[in-house]
Amino acid sequence: MEKVVIHKSASRGRANHGWLDSRHTFSFAGYYNPQRMSFGTLRVLNDDVVEAGQGFGTHPHDNMEIVSIPLEGVLEHRDSMGNVALIREGDIQVMSAGTGVRHSEYNKSSTENVKFLQIWVIPNQRNVSPRYDQISLDKTAMHNNLLQVLSPNPNDEGVWIHQQAWFSMGHFDMNKGAEYHWHHKDNGLYVFVIRGRLVAGEHLLDERDGLGITGIENIVLTAAEADTRVLLMEVPMQLS
Repeated sequence: MEKVVIHKSASRGRANHGWLDSRHTFSFAGYYNPQRMSFGTLRVLNDDVVEAGQGFGTHPHDNMEIVSIPLEGVLEHRDSMGNVALIREGDIQVMSAGTGVRHSEYNKSSTENVKFLQIWVIPNQRNVSPRYDQISLDKTAMHNNLLQVLSPNPNDEGVWIHQQAWFSMGHFDMNKGAEYHWHHKDNGLYVFVIRGRLVAGEHLLDERDGLGITGIENIVLTAAEADTRVLLMEVPMQLS
């Protein structure tokens, strides 16, 4: 049976620390909503704005798949595995925290804010060896098309994580769209509108709105505004 949950942008939790202005789709840190704990194994979807020259100091994680998608600006990543990297709009970063890792993420610019999505997915394996990866996406392949940017398979398109999850991104002109087909019928799909407006099935979503849907195997997406950008996250609804 089809089930739908809609999270309007304005309904998200907010934490403004001065250097960081963050919107939380799901309960996170000081924001707690028992109706917003997760969407299946999608545990965190934070929409972060970091001021110039500021950032997240070195801190630990374990047993979580952490995905970062920059929307504007440049982030500088450093971690206890020895990785030092810059990620910018058009890139995607993944870190399997596994048995434990420490990292920092700073705004590389001294004048401009950086905006990025911080996403946590609960893994299907615990205590794996920590690892880091990032890739640059083919922006032309996202024009009026859904491009797979994450999967469970290291040999597939995009980055990979320890979970039966698939992420896709698309940039659509007005009235253009695509049809998305589930990889596993028992998975759920979370649709997040990065920019513009989108019709997902029968539901109109505005910028930064989210829609979680289960119980179906495909959905038609159509842009209701020029330069509409969307992120799709297909995830298991039960922990394995």
